[in-house]
Formats: sequence, C-alpha cells, structure tokens
Amino acid sequence: MPNFATSIATHYHERTKYHPQTIAAKNQGLDWSKQPIPFKEYKIGQSYDLTPYLSETSPSDPQAQEWQRLSRLLGCSYGLTAKIPTMGNPIYLRSAPSAGGLYPAEVYLISRGTALLPPGLYNYQAQNHSLVHFWDDEVWSKLQQACWFHTALENTQLAIITTAIFYRSSWRYEDRAYRRIFLDTGHLLGNIELACSINHYRPHLIGGFQDHLLNKLLYLEPEEEGVITVIPLTDLLEQTQEKLVTYKPTALPSPIQTDYPAIADGELLSYFHQATAIQTSESPQPFINLSDAQSLEDKYNFPFCLKVSTKTVPIDWGKELYDLEKTILRRRSTRAYTGGNLTLEELKSLLHFTYQPQDYLSQELDPIPDYFDLSLIETFIAVSGVTGIDSGCYYYAPKAQELRQIRFKNFRQELHYLCLGQELGRDAGAIIFHTADLQKAVEKYGDRVYRYLHLDAGHLGQRLNLAAIQLNLGVSGIGGFFDDQVNEVLGIPDAEAVLYLTTLGRPRYQ
Repeated sequence: MPNFATSIATHYHERTKYHPQTIAAKNQGLDWSKQPIPFKEYKIGQSYDLTPYLSETSPSDPQAQEWQRLSRLLGCSYGLTAKIPTMGNPIYLRSAPSAGGLYPAEVYLISRGTALLPPGLYNYQAQNHSLVHFWDDEVWSKLQQACWFHTALENTQLAIITTAIFYRSSWRYEDRAYRRIFLDTGHLLGNIELACSINHYRPHLIGGFQDHLLNKLLYLEPEEEGVITVIPLTDLLEQTQEKLVTYKPTALPSPIQTDYPAIADGELLSYFHQATAIQTSESPQPFINLSDAQSLEDKYNFPFCLKVSTKTVPIDWGKELYDLEKTILRRRSTRAYTGGNLTLEELKSLLHFTYQPQDYLSQELDPIPDYFDLSLIETFIAVSGVTGIDSGCYYYAPKAQELRQIRFKNFRQELHYLCLGQELGRDAGAIIFHTADLQKAVEKYGDRVYRYLHLDAGHLGQRLNLAAIQLNLGVSGIGGFFDDQVNEVLGIPDAEAVLYLTTLGRPRYQ
C-alpha cells in the first residue's frame, strides 16, 4: 500500500528503484514477438524529402538554403546515422542516444505558415529523412492556448514538439521506463539546442502546458503517446538583434498528489504520467518560490576535503561549428572500455563543455542552453582511473569549478556491482552521477518536476557525450543501477536521488 504522506513523484521513484534482492524477479525476459517498431507511419499527407539538402555545400538559391538549414537541424537532432544488418529487422542508430536503442521520442513541427511550410502539423520521418504534412490547417492559435499564450510563441513561425510513445520503452523497462523516456528526451533536447546554434535558430524550451490540449492538437492517443516538450524556434537570420529575446524555460507545477490509490505493477507509468499532467485552463504558479540566491552557491562544501580546480580552456569546435556537427553525427555509445586511465585535463574539458557554456560565446554557441532548473541538479564523480587525481568520489562544484573529494577509495569493483554487473561500470575511468533532492524539487514545482529533473539530467548527459566523442574518448549512459546502494557506497548524501550515470573511459573499439 502507498504511503499517503509522500507525493506520487516520491512514490513512483521508490517503487521503480532496483534492489539486489528483487531485481532477478523483475527480469523475466522479453517477448520478442511484441517488440515495438521505433518509427511512426502516416498513411496520408504530403511528404517533403529533406535528403537532397544534406550536402555540405551551401546552395545558391535562397529557398534551397532554408531547406538545407531545416534539413540539417532535424538530421542532427534525431536523424539516422547508421544501419546495422541483423538476422531480423535491421537496427537503426540515431544522432541522439536512447536506452536499449528503443527511441521512444517522436519529433513534430508546427508551422504558423512559412515560405517553405504551409500552416499545419508535420511529423519528422527519421527513417527516410522527410517531413509528412499530415494536417493542413491554422493550428498556431491552439498551440498558443495550450501554452497559455507564452511570449516565445508570439513572433516565431515554427515550433518543435517532442512526444513519447510509452510502449517503445516500457516493453523492455516496464514502469521504470518513464525515467528513461525523459532521459532520452533530454539527450534529444541537447542535440536540438546545439543543432539550432549550428543552423542559426534559437530554441525556447516550454515544459509547462495543458497536456490534454496538445495531445488533442496532434491527434494522439494519450494512453499510448503524450507530449513532453514544446520548443518555439526563433530564426536568427530573420530577427534583428534588437528583437531577440531570451526566455526562461517554462517549468510549471502539477499538484502535489498524495491521495492516490494502490497502483499495480505495470500500471504505474501510465498513472504517473497522468498525475503529472496540467489540466487547469489557468496558468498555475509554483507552490513555493525558493530564493534565487540559493542557486547561486554550490550546494556542498565539505570541510578539510581535497579540492581540485577544473578550470581549463574551451574545446575548439572549428570554423562555423564544423567539428560539432560532425561529432553529433558520429556519436556512438561505447560498448566496452579498456580500463585505461583518462587524464585530468580530459576530465576538465568534459566538465567545462557541459557546465560552462558561457565560455563558448566566441564559437557562436547559444550562451544560455535551455534547462528547466539546473539549481536542482547536483553532480558527483566516481574516479577510478584518472591520471593526475586520486581515486575516490568527488562533488563537482560548477560555480567554483572545482572537485571536492568526499570519499577516498578506488571503487572499481563496487561500481561493477552498482551498475548491475555491467563491465562499463568496472572499466570506466570515471562515472558521473546526476542527482537531485527530490523532496525539495517537488516542493518547488509539484510532482511534474520529476519530468524536468530527468530532462535536465539527460541534457547534461548529452553534452558529456559529445565532448567525449570530440576528445576521442568512450562514453555511455546508464539508467539502470542499484539506487540506494549508490548513495551508501559512494558517500552521496541520502537526500540526493540518483537520476542518471554517464560512464567515461578509453574505448576498447574505435
């Protein structure tokens, strides 16, 4: 029976933890006859082929140039990057990583009416890199209504909407899939943000909206597929500097729910998604306005601990961010590490690109990446093999740009166990843990904050992914781990709920 003194977000998190005593019972094997297809099909609608515009050469025709920008934006965000033959259906890889290669996200475009795209609804078809115009109508006012007439939608003509098809992930990960769906979407957000910089758009992230109105707008079956984010796109080649405005991502609460019924296994994901939806027609306000001053200081400053500066020079992404685009497209999740050491300078560069975006202004990267609330996310690093720094567990203080040691030990064997026996955990040179104080986060944004926390953690993880690939390092995210034991073994404070792990090391295979 649920504990009615806890919120549904806390209840969901506790129910979906992995425990050494019970994980074997959860792993009953997969029904391969029910494996989901990671592509959505539309039987009707006009198709716009984007493949002719993938050329690196800029066309002379202005309209073709606009098609090229849109084509490269979508391709870098969620396009196919490899096709692997198998005995059955081929495996397709995309520019954004996904747990188990399941790709629960779908990407839609809503057009207000542009020179390229008539008003209406479009779905991005990654399998053949095209857009399907499946609804031809003026829908922008409905989008604005669903987002309480957000100011970012006033002067923009295009918006990306990301959704999740829940079964694609729950087929394998059951109720815990909800965590992975939002981590995967966070990876996608990281790509969208950087692809926008490359192609001269500016994204504005909206996570607070009337869920039922947007699901209805896109003709979704809400039990199967739900809207996750809305991202208006400002065209920087059309807007003058005087008109450009930066909007804080909209992160609104859903009510804190404690009067939920007993929920059976297998039904928790769907119930939780509905519980974190916003149904009211009036824009809700945060329950508690925590002081902004709290987010200006690094959270943990342990007395007498070893402190290591992480200040370094920015990664050079090349002229017109050429290397960044290539890195997005060649990114792969590493399958095995050699166990060899990283260097401290490599670790510094990884952290710098992920947490110090202001230092990349000279390279024309968006100076303010769209996160919902990074003041809620903390970072801990388990160092097993990094030349130039002692093994142990460290807290990373992004404002001070330093590592603060909280436990001195080489945790290789323990990390192998904590990562469910995955050799990636044992052989990595370092593992980065993203955590959050779930209780305080719920107090600030309600149960809906669970979405925002995992979106932000996945977004950070994708920046780590791309920095690692640029440095020719191995990298792989892990969403499955023994939750409570991570805190206990590494010395991470108990209040910090572990959201995501990113392993880093020397790849065994290039």
